[in-house]
Amino acid sequence: MSYEAEARRKARELADAERVRILALETSCDETAAAVIENGRKILSNVVFSQIDLHELYGGVVPEIASRAHMEACDRVIDEALEKAGMALAEVDALAVTKGPGLVGALLTGVNCMKGIAFATGKPLVGVNHIEGHVSANYLCSPWLEPPFLCLVVSGGHSHLVQVEDYGKTRTIGQTRDDAAGEAFDKAARVLGLPYPGGPRIDALAEEGDPEAYRLPKPKTEGRYDYSFSGLKTAFLNLCHGMESRGEKLKKADLAASFRAAVCQELTEKAERMLRDRRESGEAPLAMAMAGGVSANRELRRRMKALCEKEKIPLAMPEIGLCTDNAAMIGSAAYYRLRQGETAGLGMNAEPALRL
Repeated sequence: MSYEAEARRKARELADAERVRILALETSCDETAAAVIENGRKILSNVVFSQIDLHELYGGVVPEIASRAHMEACDRVIDEALEKAGMALAEVDALAVTKGPGLVGALLTGVNCMKGIAFATGKPLVGVNHIEGHVSANYLCSPWLEPPFLCLVVSGGHSHLVQVEDYGKTRTIGQTRDDAAGEAFDKAARVLGLPYPGGPRIDALAEEGDPEAYRLPKPKTEGRYDYSFSGLKTAFLNLCHGMESRGEKLKKADLAASFRAAVCQELTEKAERMLRDRRESGEAPLAMAMAGGVSANRELRRRMKALCEKEKIPLAMPEIGLCTDNAAMIGSAAYYRLRQGETAGLGMNAEPALRL
């Protein structure tokens, strides 16, 4: 029997199993992460090897360096994840890996690693969309959360409002038309001379500043729920460069606070508009969730919490450690796809531009 046929057979058996434990690997960018997840909701282990020290010198992720670091770290994080879960590889029921979107070399490292393990063990393998993984991080932190629900997805490459209609099935309601919020934070941090990674540095510095110190333009989009951060980012760059050209000292905390407030206001206002339109049209209220690296932003979390309290709907937010890239979220997403009988063949390839 071929590997694919055997994997499908095992996946059918697991569809009704009382306990399913998945070994997952995430290598989409600059973190090599492995985890063991039980039934899509319970973390048995979660190991993350960060490459921040390798890329800090360059002010951003260098794809070639990231790929080489993943090659060196994959076996190590997998072994550590199994050890912390108190399991041997033979005791794992299935495997999962991020197939996209992300850096092609980084993705290929993880995909090929897990395809090799799948072929050697005969265990079913599931390829996971990285952004779907971020959404699924909420299942690990909010046991009450079930589809359908609404989700604000905010990361370095994505700013989306989506409706999660079922496990593994989403409908995009609004999205960025240019830069994503995380990308805008990173570029603003660079102008302020903050080290990589910029987003968390801006967030920390903004806690010390006045969010009303500087006025920034309000983005405009054609789509009612769409985002745009390119103009806001450019206005901030021009503000800082103008101050420097006049010999003014940059008040970095105030600048960071003002920029953070403008970005978070845009994110929450579109979410509020969506919720208000749903209510006025008589649609049933749904829970709200957040996902992606920018969902760790303290101001955004405060604003979204206040919004959901005002709308009287529950809010799911991943723990800070599960907002950024990790393998636990990949294992959670894979569980629900495996239950639907989905498996990947050995011909699975990395998909760097994979869409949600």
